[in-house]
Amino acid sequence: MTNYICFIFLLCSLMEPIASSGQPMPGKAIVTPRMRVIVDNDFSGDPDGLFQLAHLLLSPSVEISAIIGSHLKAGDGFDNSAMQADNAARKARELVQVMAIKTNIPIVAGSNKAMPNDSIPVASEAVNVIIKEAMRTDTQLPLYVLCGAGLTEIASAILKAPQIADKLTLVWIGGPEYPDLALPPPNYTNPEYNLNIDIAAARVVFNKTSMPIWQVPRNAYRQALLPYSQLQVQIRPQGKTGAYLCNALESLMTRLTQYKLNIGETYILGDSPLVLLTALQSSFEADPSSSEYVIRLAPKINSLGAYEYSPAGRPIRVYTRIDTSLMFTDFFAKLSLMNR
Repeated sequence: MTNYICFIFLLCSLMEPIASSGQPMPGKAIVTPRMRVIVDNDFSGDPDGLFQLAHLLLSPSVEISAIIGSHLKAGDGFDNSAMQADNAARKARELVQVMAIKTNIPIVAGSNKAMPNDSIPVASEAVNVIIKEAMRTDTQLPLYVLCGAGLTEIASAILKAPQIADKLTLVWIGGPEYPDLALPPPNYTNPEYNLNIDIAAARVVFNKTSMPIWQVPRNAYRQALLPYSQLQVQIRPQGKTGAYLCNALESLMTRLTQYKLNIGETYILGDSPLVLLTALQSSFEADPSSSEYVIRLAPKINSLGAYEYSPAGRPIRVYTRIDTSLMFTDFFAKLSLMNR
């Protein structure tokens, strides 16, 4: 214990103000990246992806290697066009412009279509970006691929270059409940929404690879409830970015009323755990220590998008509880600091 305390005091003594082009945080220390992330999300769909991206762009402990706009299910009500991935990349660029962030982060579109089966990868610039980043040898920063929708690009990258499987960790928002861990919600969709975007891709990731997976299934991502009151008080006043995010969500709420759908006074920002589990890991013995998970053998995903027990599955993390307090308070604070 004595040596540990001495180490802490030594570390604190080294934290002096530094003139830097990086992102300064309150206090004397300058936070620098300790991991790389590739963000893959359906930004032209549910606006929760835009909230997640804004939060990540404001998080100095991550180095964003690339942003990928991904497709939805064909005919999806959020974007029923044939150019969903291109539209998603455009929305990501729009957010970066609104936030006035000067960056050279590549923003690319993935495939506009799902994989034809679980053996044939799609071809896209995004797939090549993932492979190139995973194969880098000029950095020791660990790589996380953050998927808030379907798994088309990461599955295709693994099929095209199987050697990258042990060079990254996939954090995925998606998949139904595990029956012994949680019950599905009333009137639940089957298959689960994100898994159903590309069932073939999910079958590749779960059934055919050894890639580490941190999964946030439906029962966990539904915990990320943002009250409408907080949207108005904590987000809307925060400059152009706050207004942009608030308008994106309110626009959707208005559209839903046209279909006689009353969603009440909360909204599920289900993609935000992608930030919580990476940028907001603990200081020492780094890990998402304030959230809870169990270790499970990866289930086999069948052609209908359902789990099947597989004794040959490798161990994966399945998150059961997420620390929404840390996640949201950090987001609100970063928006406020940016607006200053």
